[in-house]
Amino acid sequence: MTVALIALALLLALLALSGIALWLYTWRTARRIEAAMPPPGRFIDVPGARLHVVERGQGPALLLVHGLSGQLENFGYGMIAPLAESFRVIAVDRPGAGHSTRTPGSAADLPAQADALAALCDRLGLERPLVVGHSLGGAIALALAIRHPERVGGLALIAPLTHPPREISPVFRAMTVPRAWQRWLLAWTLVVPMSIRHRAEVMDIVFGPDPVPDDFPTRGGGLLALRPCHFLAASEDLIGAAHSLPALLRDYGTLRVPVSVLFGRDDRILDFAEHGEALVARVPGATLTLVNGGHMLPVTAIDTTVDFVRTAAARMQLSEPRPAQFA
Repeated sequence: MTVALIALALLLALLALSGIALWLYTWRTARRIEAAMPPPGRFIDVPGARLHVVERGQGPALLLVHGLSGQLENFGYGMIAPLAESFRVIAVDRPGAGHSTRTPGSAADLPAQADALAALCDRLGLERPLVVGHSLGGAIALALAIRHPERVGGLALIAPLTHPPREISPVFRAMTVPRAWQRWLLAWTLVVPMSIRHRAEVMDIVFGPDPVPDDFPTRGGGLLALRPCHFLAASEDLIGAAHSLPALLRDYGTLRVPVSVLFGRDDRILDFAEHGEALVARVPGATLTLVNGGHMLPVTAIDTTVDFVRTAAARMQLSEPRPAQFA
């Protein structure tokens, strides 16, 4: 063998060993996270997914839908407990997120996720709940109300994705790699160590200008995102939303349920004018509330966000048709 061939062989061997080491590190990290953070709720099978659900309280139903790369503990951090004092609160890990799984080959676009939530409403016997959607969960809540209007009583949207963004946040750019095998390779080699290394910068964008709570990785479920399956599911979510959102926004004017929107003025993920004001301009009777803060209001502005949901629920109840009164 020539010196060049020997050098090439050594380089390939080094790359292979590096890849194996990264895979083992990723696998071990994911297993440790799952062992430390078991599912607190129960599982419900719907077409295309096995959904992990946490249910608390009694009263009018609230269905909580988290955002991209999140999970139900984004609401569990501080919102579920106070809301459960007055409502039947159902928080769900969306297909592939948190402890939920997506059936291989099932679609991840907005209509498919809305259909999964509609099936969940049927399984749980929810009668026209207020659907609370955060970020991408807002787009899914809108799709649910448009595709299944009989199942939704109202929408409370927190920093929702409502229009195709002008650009993808650098936090999520790796998820847009076009080929599935490339995303799989990234997920099982570079994503976990790079996420850990750049955690401060990423969290500054996601939470900023609000501070990141020290206990968010555990109490808020943040560590669950450090798993290859979670990255791959979020990639499918993002790509699916990009394909299906343009068709969805054409139907915003058909919404006939109360729509309330809450946005942080300093949101570094989604701009309140592009996604809040633009939605309210299209939906009859929709309202927009602006507050100081960033994107993660369910974690950083718990009291404000809980009050927003309560107000949206009261507004929904006032709008519901009342039975005729006879003398």
